[in-house]
Amino acid sequence: MRTPRRLIAGLFVLPLLSGCFASSGDDSSASSGSGDGARLRVALPFAPTENYSPYGQDAMLLSRLGVIEGLTKLDANGTAVPALAESWSSENGGRSWLFTLRDARFQDGEAVTAKAVAAALTAAGKADPAPSALAGVKLTAAAEDDRRVRVSTAEADPVLPLRLSNPSLAVFAPKAYAKKGTVNVQGTATGPFALTRIDGDTAATLDRFDDYWGGRAQAPGVTARFVSDGTARANALRTGDVDIAESLPVAQVASLDKDDVHEVDTARNTSLYLDTRSGAFTDAGLRAAAREAIDPSVIAKGAYEGYAVPARGLFGPALTWAAGKRVEPTGRARATGPDGERITLATYSDRPELPETAQVLQQQLRKAGFEVKLEVRTYARLEGDLLDGTFDAAVFSRNMMLDTGDPVTVLASDYTCDGSNNLSFLCDRKVDKLVAAAQAESDTAERQDAAMKAEAAVLGTDAVIPLVHLKLVAGIATSVRGALPDPYERTLIGTGTRR
Repeated sequence: MRTPRRLIAGLFVLPLLSGCFASSGDDSSASSGSGDGARLRVALPFAPTENYSPYGQDAMLLSRLGVIEGLTKLDANGTAVPALAESWSSENGGRSWLFTLRDARFQDGEAVTAKAVAAALTAAGKADPAPSALAGVKLTAAAEDDRRVRVSTAEADPVLPLRLSNPSLAVFAPKAYAKKGTVNVQGTATGPFALTRIDGDTAATLDRFDDYWGGRAQAPGVTARFVSDGTARANALRTGDVDIAESLPVAQVASLDKDDVHEVDTARNTSLYLDTRSGAFTDAGLRAAAREAIDPSVIAKGAYEGYAVPARGLFGPALTWAAGKRVEPTGRARATGPDGERITLATYSDRPELPETAQVLQQQLRKAGFEVKLEVRTYARLEGDLLDGTFDAAVFSRNMMLDTGDPVTVLASDYTCDGSNNLSFLCDRKVDKLVAAAQAESDTAERQDAAMKAEAAVLGTDAVIPLVHLKLVAGIATSVRGALPDPYERTLIGTGTRR
């Protein structure tokens, strides 16, 4: 079984520096022209950690700010819909796809051509480390003519249009790749806002791209600040220093005007991962005992103060199709008495609800007969030991659809023998077989059915115990219109966002 080497981009849990809210010329509320809104002021919890490289987690930040886009994007149902590509079709049994481009321009004024798109995708495929959306996929791209690009994979990939919606596979102008091995994203993307100024990892300035194919944005620009402290973000919204404060701690919600608080179901879960490779939870009976000891409703009401719902499985209410297709797990082991079994339970403090969740679990597991040691660190200090299997159990937050929008891809990375993000170190032949069967399905409905069968097999091992499905809580001032918080955590600012 492959040991996880690193956690994927969708986790967003690195420790961050706090920003400040001193006013500057960039924050001017003056209109830049007749009919324009004012510049948007946004506080984000996670700072750029890779100099805005599109191949890691910084791509999600650029996507939420409206800077970058790829050939496709996800709609509210998790379906691939047109972005830079206006249409596409499958060829060669799913081993290649032909994408027809719309008429669009890069932020440097150059036309978006098939040659430029092919070069951008080729560069992403050669990136080291590779973007998480390309895990296990060998991708090639070539221009068919000026407006059509053919994207091929070594093996049939029925979800390639979904895969290409990942912000890490965004398209940039040729000059962005002038320096080998890096991508200069300033003024070279295709979104409605261009990144024009970077102030380290504390702030960034974006200006409207007037030639955006999707129409001229209503806001003349965005001033983004990166502030890890949730209380500081909430205070900035309350005092009017920012217009949008993303991802508010639930403990701060009560201090805000209720009209400024917006919630949306997300594809993010908090779950308890049990180490099946070594330690106490190699025993399936003890894993079952842990599952039976846990009451997720206490966590939903307590740690998350109602901004989460008890988990039904791995895929929650943000995926509207999941509930009607869910399959009940079978073959679970019978619980055995813990009899004072010692375990270490770990989590990280970067998401403020997780330590409280871990404390609740500690109490519930102790009541069931486990002796529980709790380990709480910042994520940077936890990751190495977490991936090495140092702990018996870990409380972890995971967006189940962030990488590709495909549930099967997540199951393959998180719960199969060769999975690159397998925190439970699960290696189960039945699970692998069902995931492989799901990967072979090209029809959307049949792929979803197969995914739910595989989900049931995963849950049947008790390697992971889903706790809650999270709601995104964003602070958006009543003066703002058209903000775009979404279940997949990819969008926030669009052409219609204004104040």
